[in-house]
Amino acid sequence: MNDQSDENRVRLQKVLANAGVASRRVCEQYIVEGRVRVNGVVVTELGSRIDPEHDRVDVDGTAIQLDTSKRYVILNKPTGVVSSMKDDQGRPDLRRFTKDWPERLYNVGRLDAETSGLLVLTNDGELAHVLAHPSFGVTKVYIAKVSGRVLAQTIAQLTKGLDLEDGPIAADKARLLDANGDTSLVELTLHSGRNRIVRRMMAAVGHPVQELVRRQFGPLHLGTLPAGRTRELTTVERGALLTLARQAETPPGDPTQEQL
Repeated sequence: MNDQSDENRVRLQKVLANAGVASRRVCEQYIVEGRVRVNGVVVTELGSRIDPEHDRVDVDGTAIQLDTSKRYVILNKPTGVVSSMKDDQGRPDLRRFTKDWPERLYNVGRLDAETSGLLVLTNDGELAHVLAHPSFGVTKVYIAKVSGRVLAQTIAQLTKGLDLEDGPIAADKARLLDANGDTSLVELTLHSGRNRIVRRMMAAVGHPVQELVRRQFGPLHLGTLPAGRTRELTTVERGALLTLARQAETPPGDPTQEQL
């Protein structure tokens, strides 16, 4: 991390300030206090220079995005839209939500056409792989409106586990949000990437899904984003995602494209 004549190397405090961490003076304080790491090594020298294109930096254990060419977007996918950039059958696809972004964005994983909610769009292939591959165990939270009045023992069964045609499955968490008349609202937390797993689980316990929305994907929350709208991730959200990606060791193979 010593000074070099390499024109690609920039003072660490300047890089941090340009990344929006804080003012340059505050970033200098972070460095002196030992809160900044470069490629996993604590750096306390203010004269340190790094290569923003290749070095990885974190502050207080949270990854900092230095590559400004990467774009991270949340979409609240409406029902009736397929999770594809081009549908061979001519159905509504995701292109309408990405045309206003200069980068070529791709969806991370899938939601089936009848499912709405949080979908991540990005041009960061490495991060997309971590988020979509079920081996990394990234959790997703869904709210399902189902037929019938769900009982407490049914909620317990969802977390204890079920035997489906493609093997056993259990929700990480499950809770009943509401039961009114002939329908119930159930919240499920899962890390599985198996196709249409929420719908199949609820059907297996006798409560077919009428409506399904994904509210959370890893550290990202849908919040009040209206259906059909997009927004860029905040600095905090980007840091959380990048930290998740760096903590994972990418296994071989392509990410499983789940449909839920």
